[in-house]
Order: sequence, then C-alpha cells, then structure tokens
Amino acid sequence: MTDLLKTPLHALHIEAGAKMVPFAGYDMPVQYPLGVKKEHLHTRDAAGLFDVSHMGQLRLKGANAAKTLEALVPVDIIDLPAGKQRYAFFTNEQGGILDDLMVTNFGDHIFVVVNAACKEQDIAHLKANLLDGVELEQIEDRALLALQGPKAADVLASFQPSVADMVFMDAQIIDIDGIECYVSRSGYTGEDGFELSVPADKADSFARKLTAIDAVEWIGLGARDSLRLECGLCLYGHDLDASTTPVEASLLWGISKNRRSEGERAGGFPGADIILNQIITKDILRKRVGLVGQTKAPVREGCKLFDALNNEIGVVTSGTAGPNAGKPVSMGYVATEFSVIGTEVFAEVRGKKLAMTVEKMPFVAQRYYRG
Repeated sequence: MTDLLKTPLHALHIEAGAKMVPFAGYDMPVQYPLGVKKEHLHTRDAAGLFDVSHMGQLRLKGANAAKTLEALVPVDIIDLPAGKQRYAFFTNEQGGILDDLMVTNFGDHIFVVVNAACKEQDIAHLKANLLDGVELEQIEDRALLALQGPKAADVLASFQPSVADMVFMDAQIIDIDGIECYVSRSGYTGEDGFELSVPADKADSFARKLTAIDAVEWIGLGARDSLRLECGLCLYGHDLDASTTPVEASLLWGISKNRRSEGERAGGFPGADIILNQIITKDILRKRVGLVGQTKAPVREGCKLFDALNNEIGVVTSGTAGPNAGKPVSMGYVATEFSVIGTEVFAEVRGKKLAMTVEKMPFVAQRYYRG
C-alpha cells in the first residue's frame, strides 16, 4: 500500500469516510458511507462528485498537434472545432484498441485525457509519433473531477452561470469561483454533467464547496462502474483491449465518416486496412453485446457464455445488479451469430447455467444535454 500514488484529494476522501482500494497504481475511494447502491441512485437522481485525478491529462501544442493525433486514431481530429470534445481510441497495427481517450480542442492546444492504467504507454506512443514542432506535456499539477447527474448543471451554474449554456461535448477554459477550470459537458455515467480539470492546490477547497451543496454526494469507483455499465459505456482493460477491434467492440459510431473508406481522409491510422475491411465485409468472429439476466442473480466479469447445446460461445466482460435497470445487466463478447437482439444465451455462474437475453444497449437511457 505504501507504494500507491495519491490524488490531490486523498486526504479529503479519508475525511469523508471512504473505503480506499488500490486502482491503477493509486489509492482510490471505492465507496463512501452511503454505499455503492445509494451512491449510484443518488447520481441518477441528483448530483454525484467523482475524483478521477488518477487519469492522465496531456497537452499537445504546435501547428501539427491535431495532425499528430489524427494519425494515431480513426477519428476526425483535424476538423474538431475549438471548444469541442470528441471520443477517440488509439489503435495498433492489428486493428486492436490500445486505449480510449477524450480529446478537446482548446484553440491553442489539444487537451487529451487518457486512462490511468495506460498513461505511461500512451505518453510513449505519442512521443514516438510526434510531428515536427509538436510538444507533448504531461499535466501533473491539476486534479480532475466529474460532477454528474440531473442536478449537476444547476449546481455548477450557481458558481458560474455560463456553464448552463454549454451542451454535450462543449468544452471551455473558464473561471469558476476564482479558479481556472478546464470544463467539458460530458462524463462517464450516461447522465448530464461536467468534467473539470482544476489546479491541484485548489482542488480540496473547490470539492468542499461542491459537496457542501445538499444535492451533491461523493461517489466512488464502485458506483462509477455500475453507472457506466447501465449506460452501455466500455471500461478499457475489461470490455476493450489490444486484441479487440472497434468493429468487434460495436464502436462503429466512434469511427469518423471522413476516416472510413469513402472519406476524404480515409485510413492513415494504425490497423486501418483491417478495421476498414471489417466495416465493409462485417467479417468478424465475435461482437460486444448487451446481456440482460432472466433471473435476479448478477452475472459478473469472467463468466463464460454458452448456447442452448452447451457450446461455449463467449464471455462476460462487465456485469452489475443494475440498480436503475431493475435487473441484472452485463456486457460481453459472443460469437457473431449469437449477437442478434433477442437471442437467448446461458451464463455459467457458480456451476449453474443462467439464462440471459441479448439486448440493445444502453440499458438505462442516456440523458446527455444537447440543448
């Protein structure tokens, strides 16, 4: 435990009664006295505050910054407007996903947030591919907070009214309560909300002001996981990995049209031939699907999936009891012929085969604010 890194808010989590666990090399809050289920429900009903400072914050500067990044992802970065954010993923030469990330154009630089567990490899990957004149900076003096839920906008607007005018995937650098914040209207819960990069030395006081509001509760990693899963969002290292292509992962929506075969800047990213061919031919052996349990037993990560004849056909990569869905929900990979909505499959849980149905995700409607 002594070797674990700490976020700038570590002492505040201890003070708030958090149960701490090792996560991606950090000592992180998995839950607070409220408990995982109540934290989950509170976020859906009001506003939850998450410390996500363990994630990597990077800055790309220079005239070729967007061009550098676009060469590594199947996403339109060059035409990303200033003040907008976009979801992206690094790919390898086999078409697998090295990490998923959020990319923001702040005008004078590209701001990138990467997963904590992939931070060092992502930095190395970027450094090895920098175009002339592009500088990569790892931002180490800022914390990262996520304020999520239907009351998040009202809470944040009480400090800075202009945030109410932002819509989903808008981003800006603005002063909130005297603090320079990098703000995006986005998040990982499926709810309306914001992610806020704040100076590390101001993070404690800022978080205290937010949690002093009745609508806001601290939320740990446990509820963060169940919230994102109900809304069909992937967790890298579980639902996505270097051996899984975006097509297998049902992430076609994340591949920009102008990077596809008929696009104006087609290909040009690692594994492009494999990925673009899979889009056209649909020739994949497995696919990520949503699964809903027909019993009340949660079906967790690692459970094997079988067909009615007891042939193994896949594996569950994430699972939860589904507090808002009202039923056990999971996602996983199945052989392509079993990926049709309505297909019945069977998950092996403690030696028993439990019936599950392939269903469309998200399991709980996403409520991003689009204006």
